Amino acid sequence: MWENTIEGVIVALKRVRIVYSGMVQGVGFRWTAERIANSLGLTGWVRNCPDGTVEAVGEGQEEDINAFMNRIKNEMQPYIRSVRTDWEEPRGEFDTFTINFFSA
Repeated sequence: MWENTIEGVIVALKRVRIVYSGMVQGVGFRWTAERIANSLGLTGWVRNCPDGTVEAVGEGQEEDINAFMNRIKNEMQPYIRSVRTDWEEPRGEFDTFTINFFSA
């Protein structure tokens, strides 16, 4: 389990992989996700996928990840048809949250 110390308190980090489907490409989805994630201190990435979905992987405190998902839902709701969320073990591999570009 990855942990982080915030103001002297050890908190467990979580990791989530989210796949959004609908009309989610070409509408500013990745930039919105990046802005929200960075405002919450999450690390990870977001990218467009060849099948028309948007995939995001984020690590941080569970409450911040939940806030990220809620804010994305609220701001991008008209474009989202479905969301698949998979919780994973954190790896601690990211320093920031960025937009990645799909590579096959």
